[in-house]
Amino acid sequence: MSVFTSIEIEYLAGQRVGRLATVNSEGKPQVTPVGFLYNEELDVIEIGGQAVSKTQKFRNILENPNVAFVVDDLLPPWQVRGVEIRGTAQALPEGGKERFGRFYEADPGLIRIHPDQIISWGLEEGAKHPNNRKVGPV
Repeated sequence: MSVFTSIEIEYLAGQRVGRLATVNSEGKPQVTPVGFLYNEELDVIEIGGQAVSKTQKFRNILENPNVAFVVDDLLPPWQVRGVEIRGTAQALPEGGKERFGRFYEADPGLIRIHPDQIISWGLEEGAKHPNNRKVGPV
């Protein structure tokens, strides 16, 4: 059973870019747009890139694994939708090529987010409040 609802999984599958917030060595937030995939087998979010293991976000995660990841959009006339995932991330030296394809051969690094809390909004017709729930370690 997934920590994500079926509606959240469907929404994430239809999106290609999200924003990853990490914490730098000075304790300050850093937000970066990234490509991502939902890994159904592990029930995690995975982030790759052509030089992901050489990025500041990758180094930030090695020092402090606490992250937030947001995917959102806006449908006309004014329907705001999105999913925020708070959790811990792993900065892995391998796996990106297998998950993201041949464009990542030079740098097979991968960031994997394990959700602790999921907040979603605007995904269900008529929902008045965000769906906010703890799903992992507290």
